[in-house]
Amino acid sequence: MTQWNDPNTQAWIEQYEQRAVLHSVDVDAHQVSWRQFGDASGEPLLLIHGGHGSWMHWARNIDALAQKFAVFVVDLPGYGDSSDPHFGEFGDMIAVTAQSIAQLLGANTPFQLAGFSFGGLVSANLAAQGAPVKSLALLGPGGHGGPRRERGELVNWKRAVTDEELREAMRFNLWAHMLYADEAIDAFALDIHTYSCVQTRFRSRGISGRGLLGPALDDYNGKTLILWGAHDITCDPEYMMTNMIEPHANRKGIILPEIGHWVQYEAAEQTNSIMLEWFS
Repeated sequence: MTQWNDPNTQAWIEQYEQRAVLHSVDVDAHQVSWRQFGDASGEPLLLIHGGHGSWMHWARNIDALAQKFAVFVVDLPGYGDSSDPHFGEFGDMIAVTAQSIAQLLGANTPFQLAGFSFGGLVSANLAAQGAPVKSLALLGPGGHGGPRRERGELVNWKRAVTDEELREAMRFNLWAHMLYADEAIDAFALDIHTYSCVQTRFRSRGISGRGLLGPALDDYNGKTLILWGAHDITCDPEYMMTNMIEPHANRKGIILPEIGHWVQYEAAEQTNSIMLEWFS
């Protein structure tokens, strides 16, 4: 992109980059970027973004969570500032991410873990494969294998020729996929979504449709929170409550009314409060 939609976005990025401790972790010819916020002596809380995302998916959550935790926010391989992925399989994504966490924290250091959308699927599989996860919070997780509720067909933004065409494509896609209320589709959200999409080099959509979430959660069998917006188009939250939450004593489900898929942006204050209570 050639310009930000919100004149304050660049200042926001510069401020947070100054505050962050940047970790570039080398794993099998990959460089995985982690940003650390908060008190380094606090309990680690790791945040994993969605499938067309970056660390900025958590822009409205870092400050609140960093008051209590040492917060580590990743750009997965093939996203944001991390290097291109030298793989195409989901298992490789999990392996590289797990190795980066072991190097970042130490192989046996327990941590709290939250993932959004595709990042929820990544998080569940990290936990299932033996990462020392104390508890999970999954926000609108992908890979559930249940019904979706499409709001509109996504626009191919890569065909945009002008900045205005790109802006309108991204705005429509935010409405169709990410955010429910029109007023939530603000200039900052547009900047985050545009930057993150342009920087995405890993194809996650086919993976998220393969029904991999349930088996991973069964293998983990630890304390798990799943949070949805009531208008999340990537699933039917009531169906998920019945089929993924109620049969399992270790799982808790919460549905926030009048909220879409990107729940931690559209309902940041509620989400922050829920996550702080859950991880405490």
